Amino acid sequence: MNKQWYVVHTYSGYENKVKANLERRIESMNMEDKIFRILVPMEDEVEIKNGKKKISKKKVFPGYVLVEMIMTDDSWYVVRNTPGVTGFVGTGSRPIPLNDDEANNIIKQMGIEEPRSRIDYDQGENIRVTNGPFENFVGVIEEIYPDKGKVKVMVSMFGRETPIELDFTQIEKIS
Repeated sequence: MNKQWYVVHTYSGYENKVKANLERRIESMNMEDKIFRILVPMEDEVEIKNGKKKISKKKVFPGYVLVEMIMTDDSWYVVRNTPGVTGFVGTGSRPIPLNDDEANNIIKQMGIEEPRSRIDYDQGENIRVTNGPFENFVGVIEEIYPDKGKVKVMVSMFGRETPIELDFTQIEKIS
């Protein structure tokens, strides 16, 4: 399952309230592994008042909030039942994710640099794969690609060491 950006429709004027409510719900319902970032797309608006330049933030899409998440029944339920949310953008009851270009353009327009994942791993460290086709495999980190949020891990498969590339979200340290 990949994380993707979804567009959530909110009551007009409730965008920031929805963001705050959703951030609280993610924490209280332990959904940090399924719902990642919530953005209220804003841009700077320059206004000239009494000969003075004033810059204020303006909502780019009033009534909409972007949510980066892995779509599951649980994560859908948490977002959908957040106070102020009227639904997901999509056809019928199926939320449709933004494509990568759309999401990246909105994020760039907001002036947000794509946040880097916090790297809590070191080369040579032993890890366990937490999801995906290699779930429960144990391996050693060979390389770290911070810009992609990925690691190359050597796992033992069919009696020999095999390199696989995994997302930071797919691994955990072995204590």
